[in-house]
Amino acid sequence: MGRDPRAAVAVALLRLCLAQANFAPHFLDSGNMALFSLPEDTPVGSHVYTLNGTDPEGDPVSYHISFDPSTRSVFSVDPNFGNITLVEELDREREDEIEAVISISDGLNLVAEKVTILVTDANDEAPSFIREPYMVQVPEDIPPGSSLIKVHAVDKDTGSGGSVTYFLQSAQATVFAVDRHSGVLRLRAGATLDYEKARAHVVTVVAKDGGGRLRGADVVLSATTTVTVNVEDVQDMAPIFVGTPYYGYVYEDTLPGSEVLTVVAMDGDRGKPNQILYSLLNGSDGAFEINETSGVISVMQSPAQLRRDVYELHVQVTEVSSAGVPAAQAMVPVTVRIVDLNNHPPTFYGESGPQNRFELSMYEHPPQGEILRGLKITVNDSDQGANAKFNLRLVGPGGIFRVVPLTVLNEAQVTIIVENSAAIDFEKSKVLTFKLLAIEVSTPEKFSSTADVVIQLLDTNDNVPKFTSHYYIARIPENAPGGSNVVAVTAVDPDTGPWGEVKYSIYGPGADPFLIHPSTGLIYTQPWASLDAEATARYNFYVKAEDTEGKYSLAEVFITLLDVNDHSPQFGKSVQERTMVLGTPVKIEATDQDAEEPNNLVDYSITHAEPSNVFDIDAHTGEIRLKNSIRSLDALHNMTPGGDFTWSLEVQAKDRGSPSFSTTALLKIDVTDTETLSRSPVAAFLMQTKDNPLKAVAVLAGLMAIIVALTVLISTATFWRNKKSSRVLPVRRVLRQRPSPAPRAVRVEWLRFRRTKAAAKFALKEDPSNENENGNNNSPGSPPPPTAPALPPVPAAAPRAPRAGPAHWAVPTVSGSLSPRQPPRSPQPEAGGPTQSALVSELRQKFEKKGVGNKAHF
Repeated sequence: MGRDPRAAVAVALLRLCLAQANFAPHFLDSGNMALFSLPEDTPVGSHVYTLNGTDPEGDPVSYHISFDPSTRSVFSVDPNFGNITLVEELDREREDEIEAVISISDGLNLVAEKVTILVTDANDEAPSFIREPYMVQVPEDIPPGSSLIKVHAVDKDTGSGGSVTYFLQSAQATVFAVDRHSGVLRLRAGATLDYEKARAHVVTVVAKDGGGRLRGADVVLSATTTVTVNVEDVQDMAPIFVGTPYYGYVYEDTLPGSEVLTVVAMDGDRGKPNQILYSLLNGSDGAFEINETSGVISVMQSPAQLRRDVYELHVQVTEVSSAGVPAAQAMVPVTVRIVDLNNHPPTFYGESGPQNRFELSMYEHPPQGEILRGLKITVNDSDQGANAKFNLRLVGPGGIFRVVPLTVLNEAQVTIIVENSAAIDFEKSKVLTFKLLAIEVSTPEKFSSTADVVIQLLDTNDNVPKFTSHYYIARIPENAPGGSNVVAVTAVDPDTGPWGEVKYSIYGPGADPFLIHPSTGLIYTQPWASLDAEATARYNFYVKAEDTEGKYSLAEVFITLLDVNDHSPQFGKSVQERTMVLGTPVKIEATDQDAEEPNNLVDYSITHAEPSNVFDIDAHTGEIRLKNSIRSLDALHNMTPGGDFTWSLEVQAKDRGSPSFSTTALLKIDVTDTETLSRSPVAAFLMQTKDNPLKAVAVLAGLMAIIVALTVLISTATFWRNKKSSRVLPVRRVLRQRPSPAPRAVRVEWLRFRRTKAAAKFALKEDPSNENENGNNNSPGSPPPPTAPALPPVPAAAPRAPRAGPAHWAVPTVSGSLSPRQPPRSPQPEAGGPTQSALVSELRQKFEKKGVGNKAHF
């Protein structure tokens, strides 16, 4: 059938009207991210906001978020639920605002809003120093308290996290100080600088921020920088002459204008030395001149014109400042001799005359550049002019010393200067030997001479005692007597004399039981020390080797106590009782307090049992089980004359030490089977808790509590029901006769009955003599209702004669006759049968014993 066109047009018009009437969704005020801010340390992946909107027609809405293409997509949104998640790390210092477009759509209409998310600060930026490196030039005479340089650090955080304070490391705080707020570094009041002692200082400045929150914790961030303070030399030292005294020689063939000798001087201020100018004050009589810049003294007349054989010249040296102003001055005498032709070789002189061996004693590691002033060496060539010119050099280990001057005319004082202080080491070489060689320069003869220079080095305390090992490990038996030697430590100090003497000491929490000989390093136990490996098996402490000046080193000592078998195994009780279910073993356990194997390993054995062919014991675990041939109680009963099910065993626990120790315990075992246990659940429970009466008491107490609670609930319900009823209930008073308590002197014995299938048809009759004992007032003519068997009479307390060998426990029996079981005349149930009564009796007996001995409260 065709569809009506008019109906289709009507439906289309209806749909168009409905579409035109569809209103756009909108965000709620609490879900449009208005005034939303987020800390910059928010973890990536955190749910930070939930968009919430609605549609007027109730259509489902979806949510979207977008960002400018030039920026990062910081958030993602769940389109169905509007949950916004952080997907990019935030950094307020780089981007403190995030612009995004959130939109909501109902499928037909889409509404978008532009929002701005504020990123709040967290203390995640450490202070950073700017304009590094920091260096400053400071004259050595700067007044105390003067400002030197200003350091500056910035922190990009805001608030307290962006504030910066400055501190100095403690090592520099004695000379310098820093203003904690401005960062100005200054010289402390009372402190001075000295170029000759230290040419530079490196100061470490720490910048800390004021602290703030970061990832849920309060943190303080810091940064460090170094300030190099270079000390500038100031002219406060006079000039110094090198190579004094000065001697010069003029030969008979010397030409006027020839060089006689050179005077060498230098500014005492080494940092910025001034220019040095030389001049002759007097004594030359016009025969000599000196070069004002080089210090070269020259003869200006021929030797024939010279009127004296010796000239005493006075040379003055003057410092000239950078401004050209004369400053400090110094003066030195110079001796010039007139000599003949070259007929003498260079000769070395000491204080007493010619000498070819010079000895000196000095301490090792002298300062760099130090002059060996103890060597008084003069070298002289008696010739004149060029014949008296020769060179000096040292022959021997190179790089340690250098000689000044290198070239001598006529005569000079030989100066030896330290070049390499580290090589002058007493521990490497106690004696340094050199050859001092003087050889003429310009003569054909090349006359020369040598002198031995022997330097005896003296020791200084430049070494620390060192142990032969960083660790010392020793073992000692725990039964070692007081004063026993443990281990010897050795430390070596290469220094000699008192500096090489080593004194030993020990310290640390584990050093109390030990002493050390201060000279030999032998560690031994205290005289009172009582070592016990079970209490403390290992000791650890430090040993210190120290010389007379307090230089020391440390080594660690580890001492292990070797276990000695000094404990015997111990059972928990000397007499133990166990109940064995047929087919299930019982276990005994003894502990040995020794610390190590095999001293604390225990083996078990049965030392005595009657009969001896009933039980086996596992030597390692202590499990006791019936022999494999015994599979039933009947078989077990037939093996003993008395038919008992209780045995006493003497068991032994023996350790594996050498010598070995052992101990014994008496074990009582009651044997039953699973069939007997399954006949009565109460009996089975009592049998299982026979060795643990507290468990049975706890269960009974729990049952009583439940009964009391039920009684209280029923009584309360009855009371409220009667209260609401309109009729008056009669008041009834129930009088009950209080039962007379049983005599406390009655002793309950264990009662056990043979449980066989045939015995189930019979019941035990009561002994008439026990009727009144149980409080039964029935007349003799009427048959009493069936009750549990009466307790046996108290056995006589007559003393037993001691018996040799192991004790036997016989099960007491109750005399009576068996009769067919009568049907019960009373609705009262029986108390659980003979087995249950017997177990209750035994538990009661144990409670009474424990109550008297321990005063236990249940």
